Amino acid sequence: MSLGEKIHALRRKKNLKQVDLANALQVSPQAVSKWEKDGNAPDILLIVKLARLFNVTTDYLLGVHDPKQGIFEATVFYSSLRDFAKRSTQIDSQELAAATNVIFYHLTEEVLKYDGVPVKYVGDGFLSFFSGASHADRAVQAALRSKKIISNDALLIALNSGNIYLGSIGHPDYSSRDILGETVNLAFLSMPWVEKNCASGIGLTENTFERLEKKYPVNKKAKVYLSSIRSNVKLIEIKKA
Repeated sequence: MSLGEKIHALRRKKNLKQVDLANALQVSPQAVSKWEKDGNAPDILLIVKLARLFNVTTDYLLGVHDPKQGIFEATVFYSSLRDFAKRSTQIDSQELAAATNVIFYHLTEEVLKYDGVPVKYVGDGFLSFFSGASHADRAVQAALRSKKIISNDALLIALNSGNIYLGSIGHPDYSSRDILGETVNLAFLSMPWVEKNCASGIGLTENTFERLEKKYPVNKKAKVYLSSIRSNVKLIEIKKA
């Protein structure tokens, strides 16, 4: 199997579109297309990033041997809607779905605009990630833009950065792509603090804040004890643009 065929097969296995892979690696979709057709090959630095993203070794991609292992660094973007459960009891389910889909549409468009990769929608939750160059900054910019475009104070966004695993989760006949790991969990666990304390609706962990290349106006910082992981975590509220 050629390198291009391996990239194509691994991308399909992860349920990623060519544009998703391009965004994750910060290259053009045309570059990915050329790789998969063996019209061109990624440079050595991108081979390393591909191996981490696909959870295989560089040796496997280059045809040396097949053992699979690896993770990659990213910023997790998780959003939810304030009082969604309460609202779901007050309006028709079809109307609720339509209203939620409007928000999901705009969120997804903004994430894609900053080269993020959408992962899944669950209830009122939307999960995506940003990897590659300046991934933390791009995630913050997508969050700020989303809050500006979506005129809904119920929208809450939590960001956290670190290593994640991307793979297919579930029964083989029904599996879908997902991201897992402590980095994802901490984004979820930060959301209650964001809901209660962030007037802007945007909160991020110190892990993300320390990776930012640009300066963003901050409303508040707090050291928060998260009982579920029995640990103190520094959380920061970013002001809306």
